[in-house]
Amino acid sequence: MTHQGLMRGVVLTGHGGPECLVWREDLAVPVLGSGDVLIQVAAAAVNNTDINTRTGWYSKGDADAADATWAGKPLSFPRIQGADVCGRIVAVGDGVDSNRLGDRVLVEPCITEADGELLDLPWYFGSECDGGFAEFTRVASRHAYKVDSAMSDVELASFPCSYSTAENMLTRSKVMSGDTVLVTGASGGVGSAAVQLAKTRGADVIAVTSPSKAETLKELGASAILDRDDDYLHELGSASVDVVIDLVAGPKWPSLLNVLRSGGRYAVAGAIAGPLVELDVRTLYLKDLSFFGCTVLEPEVFGNLISCIENGEIRALVAETFPLSEIAEAQSAFQAKNHTGKIVMTVTP
Repeated sequence: MTHQGLMRGVVLTGHGGPECLVWREDLAVPVLGSGDVLIQVAAAAVNNTDINTRTGWYSKGDADAADATWAGKPLSFPRIQGADVCGRIVAVGDGVDSNRLGDRVLVEPCITEADGELLDLPWYFGSECDGGFAEFTRVASRHAYKVDSAMSDVELASFPCSYSTAENMLTRSKVMSGDTVLVTGASGGVGSAAVQLAKTRGADVIAVTSPSKAETLKELGASAILDRDDDYLHELGSASVDVVIDLVAGPKWPSLLNVLRSGGRYAVAGAIAGPLVELDVRTLYLKDLSFFGCTVLEPEVFGNLISCIENGEIRALVAETFPLSEIAEAQSAFQAKNHTGKIVMTVTP
């Protein structure tokens, strides 16, 4: 089964501001290769990675440098971004069971197969390949996970990127029942996901957020709240936390290591307060700390996330919705950081 013709969507024309996001109604529907599925996109969420890719934030040089993408390779333009995707399979490529037609799916954003080949280094959906900011998208069947849930498409689109990132951080740092876990940036998409997912593991969660968002984080499972302007060491005391889930970094970073217990684990997947930090190496080795940089998903992570969704162990947290044609406004609202949870765009009914 094939879909031909044109579709509507948003293309990124270069690194820069929102003016680089262009709405078009003459995009070609993706052509399927062996092992692919075609997904009619129902909803797609806004996340930091798409914005960071657009602005060239990943580059350690200038935005147009060869390392300005998630995988450290040049981005080709025009590019359809969009890592958070919920939709339905409407066509399948050679080698894919036709029984997949009609499946409601979430796309795993960390791609290990593309164009019928296993990749040496993973790609990010919507960066090294086209993503979900259009009416249709294609992906290897292995990365389209069927989901059985009463939640709406908009709610489900809030999960893939943020929640898989959070679950990956918890997996890599081996969070378990009885751990005390400190989550920075807890009101954002990844942070609020980490609070919920850590709670499902039986951990005691301390959330760092602004006072206006404290009650929401408590409802999600945080047992204690720290104001993001607080002195963490003064409030918690030295050696009081087993695991730090960090999405902030920035100037207060040294205090995150100071509150970790001997043998503590530090996992990071963001640096919204600044990527350059000051490390006293003595703290690292004298406390026997373990550091985990978390980007590529562990193989079990996305399947575990789907199970959590289907079992009702976590809830969607959608702050606001926009039509895809208003992507610039949606990303502006996201960057204002006045919301808790995710901002999601509707694509097709």
